[in-house]
Amino acid sequence: MRKFARRVCRRKVSVGADGLILVEESKRADFKWRFFNADGSEAEMCGNGGRCVARFANLKGIAEPSLTFETLAGIISAEVNGKRVKLEMTKPHSLKLDEKISIEGKELTLSSINTGVPHAVLFLKGLEKVDVVEMGRVIRFHPHYAPAGANANFVKVENGSRLSVRTYERGVEDETLACGTGAVASALVAAFKGFVKSPVSIKTSGGEILTVHFEIESDQIKKVFFEGDVHITYEGDMWEEAYE
Repeated sequence: MRKFARRVCRRKVSVGADGLILVEESKRADFKWRFFNADGSEAEMCGNGGRCVARFANLKGIAEPSLTFETLAGIISAEVNGKRVKLEMTKPHSLKLDEKISIEGKELTLSSINTGVPHAVLFLKGLEKVDVVEMGRVIRFHPHYAPAGANANFVKVENGSRLSVRTYERGVEDETLACGTGAVASALVAAFKGFVKSPVSIKTSGGEILTVHFEIESDQIKKVFFEGDVHITYEGDMWEEAYE
């Protein structure tokens, strides 16, 4: 399946995608998913992919609007309301604030958290001139985050309820238009640093506005919800030639 994912996710010569989602039967939830990145690696969780699979399952009659699905990160709950999908994420863990890390001879202050997959978060005053691919790759493969590596999020605080985020995703090995778990990671780290309060609007590279809701009590994360619109683009048959 890893080879299949790599081949069909190739852009310009096959279907083209950031990842491949498989829907399978589950004894613990309405269904089970498997998520493969474009490079064929299997990921524990993907927030945007989670929204997509929830709406897909509802449209196909696999699950009701209120549903659960099984992932490698745990059981995910979702609510589908037309195009709008809201996920209750698994409990984030491994929060580390303001770690000093040497990157290309410079000492930078990064924070990190696992929101289903590991994320590093770097706050900047501006995002327009950041080379997300080059710098993101250095952070993603930095020895500090070995052996799993980390997604790299570059974040600008717009005000007390809004962030702008650009993300380099491991597995895709490039900047993506949006990253759900990255949006959640950025919002939570920003909240613990006192920059924002729930709910937080996240402007992504693609211009989409995502919303993160969370509950924090006594420095403990209780609940986290993530929502945004999901748009159907097409439905069709893939020919074997797309796999060649």
